[in-house]
Amino acid sequence: MADIIITKDDGPRHGRYVARVAGIDAEAELVFTHRGPGLISADHTEAPEAMHGTGAARALVDALIADARATPFHIIPLCPYVRAQYAKHPDWQDVMTVAPGETP
Repeated sequence: MADIIITKDDGPRHGRYVARVAGIDAEAELVFTHRGPGLISADHTEAPEAMHGTGAARALVDALIADARATPFHIIPLCPYVRAQYAKHPDWQDVMTVAPGETP
């Protein structure tokens, strides 16, 4: 596993988690939107080709889950990558939710 540093940029409406890996001049990101009190959507996760296989994308989701439990807030997993990870981790049910009108 690569040495991954995660930071969070959070604005009033949108934010993102950013992953940087030592020795790689690129960054991966997980973009989110504040949907209301205690609710965000995980909108998009992207890792450039140079970061594929480093674990950066998974580290971004892990940071999101850890923050959701600590803050706390719930996550609507709109991003296909976050949805796929959620399907593999039923222990994340405490912080995941669905968008109004969707089924799990």
